[in-house]
Parts: sequence; C-alpha cells; structure tokens
Amino acid sequence: MLRVTERLDHPEPASATLTLPFELRQKGRLRAALDSGEEVGLMLERGSPLRGGDCLRAEDGRVIQVQAAVEHVTTASTKDTLLLARACYHLGNRHVPLQVGDTWVRYLRDHVLDQMLEALGLHVIEEGAPFEPEGGAYGAPPGAHGHAHAHGHHHGHGHDHAHDHTHDQEHEHEHEHDHTHIVRRIG
Repeated sequence: MLRVTERLDHPEPASATLTLPFELRQKGRLRAALDSGEEVGLMLERGSPLRGGDCLRAEDGRVIQVQAAVEHVTTASTKDTLLLARACYHLGNRHVPLQVGDTWVRYLRDHVLDQMLEALGLHVIEEGAPFEPEGGAYGAPPGAHGHAHAHGHHHGHGHDHAHDHTHDQEHEHEHEHDHTHIVRRIG
C-alpha cells in the first residue's frame, strides 16, 4: 500500500488523483484507493480538511491531487441577499456545514432543512455536486468571532450570548470545555 505523508503548500503537477467525499476529506488517517484503483494510506497531519485541488506527496515522491467527489446535496438559491443571510443564519444555528455562493447555499441533502428553506422562500433543488463547505470559525481571521463548536458539546453555558458590545469592548467568558472566546464587534 502506498503511504501518503505530506500535504503540499502549493499545487504541483500530479501523476494521480484521489477523489473523496467531504466526510472522508476531514480525516488525516485514512485507507482509500486512488482513482486508478491503487490502495493508499493517508498519514497526514490532522486539523484541516482536504480540499479539491490540494496536492499530496507519497513516500515514493509521487504527487497526488485531491478531487472533491460528487455528493447528494441541496442547493438553495435566491437573489434576495437578506433572505440568503437569514437562511445561512438558520442553517448555522444547526451547525450544518455550508458551502456559500453569491446567490446560493449548499449542504448535504436533508429533507427537513429543504422544507425549512422552502418555507423561508428559497428555490431548493437536490442535485449531485462537489461539496466544499466553509472552513469554519477556527480558521477565521483574528478579531472575528465565530461560535461553531465542531467537537459536539451541548450549549448549557449558563450565560447569555446576546451582549451589547461597543466598538472597543472585549468580553471573555469561560466554557465548560476549557477554551476562551473573545467577542469583539468590528466596524
């Protein structure tokens, strides 16, 4: 089995491709098969999902390009930017991985979410497409406040998140899961 051990910082010409769905592109340790059928073992540093177009290096020096697999997704669209923002807000409250475009939002197919967005007034279609969701709050630029928790805990923090912050105030609060959030209003 070919061992793949390095994620390249920049694209390089590839001699092979590896097509994976989003769920498997999140794993640093994985047994899979190249599109040619050759078995590979990914032994990559954990922490950030693979994206379509990423390049990897195998122990034998070969470069492998990652492809995002076509998946069963829902794409909901509208030309109304406020309505799109509302849809993203409601989906974000459910911690749903989202891919966001100028006039649309995409997520892995879920009929309950489809009905919710149709009720809000978005045009909803089920389709097969590559799924490349946003990276999440932990990849956000410094000073931006994101409150996504990918490690699956309940939100019984015992405090209210509806704070009134002025431009220069910072607010720190501890959570049961031992990390601190800094809330800062920007702008």
